[in-house]
Amino acid sequence: MNKTALLEQILNRLQTDYALLLQAARSAHAAATHEDNIPDSKYETLALEASYIAQGQANRAGEIKQALEAYRQLPLQYFTDQTPIRLSALVQLEDEQGQQRWLFLGPAAGGMKLNVAGQEVLVITPESPLGEQLIGLQVDDSFELLSAGKRKDYAVSDVR
Repeated sequence: MNKTALLEQILNRLQTDYALLLQAARSAHAAATHEDNIPDSKYETLALEASYIAQGQANRAGEIKQALEAYRQLPLQYFTDQTPIRLSALVQLEDEQGQQRWLFLGPAAGGMKLNVAGQEVLVITPESPLGEQLIGLQVDDSFELLSAGKRKDYAVSDVR
């Protein structure tokens, strides 16, 4: 799996999300300030509601912009079986049932799912519970994670 292609996909997704949110924030702002939405009474709250939406979308766009900058500055490091996991690691985990999944340890945008070369990759951050567990581990290390009230055992099967 090519980490450079993965990074490009992350950047493309973030740029697309950023553009969409900026446009949505502009539209909501226009609705909030349009003369047709000037309230005639204290019960007409359309302009106020639109301004809240515009602010929320602008805030989210700012978060995405920060994530974009973090990924643009992220040096991709390559790992061996003996290299401890850290930022920019592409990690394959195997659970107790032998199911495998790929994770990318990034600086932001945790929860993003991507498809790279036919494999689903989940972006996680070092601040996430799973990210905290992975930092410093190496291939063949095991750990336990509490998920939905149940403990699950995982093993690191590959790091790139």
